[in-house]
Amino acid sequence: MKFFIDNIFIIAIVLVSGGALLWPALTQRGKRASALEVTQLINRGKATIVDVRDATEFASGHLPNAKNIPLADLAKRVGELDGAKSKSVIVVCQSGARAASAAGLLQKAGFADVVNLDGGVAAWKTAGLPLSK
Repeated sequence: MKFFIDNIFIIAIVLVSGGALLWPALTQRGKRASALEVTQLINRGKATIVDVRDATEFASGHLPNAKNIPLADLAKRVGELDGAKSKSVIVVCQSGARAASAAGLLQKAGFADVVNLDGGVAAWKTAGLPLSK
């Protein structure tokens, strides 16, 4: 017990820093899906793909039939996706970080089924799946 009392500040720092490291993992928005699961959603025809990368990244290669709406413009252009509210919306970026933010924004806008491609386009390429240009 004396150890805990003597080192309370060190213990507090360890707990706070551990919580800070876990926070991003605990607050992921939307569902996450692997490249294989996203492929299955696309093949069923009940998915809309939204690529939130900027135009130059999008032009270098994107998922087939993806709609490019950069994350910075998504709040203003969310109305373009109103027809997809009954479908799964797959959000894609380069690595998955921007897509998590976009997924949260889409959920607040009323989209019920928002899926984040885990690992983004990088994981898609690693899986050997095709990109459109």
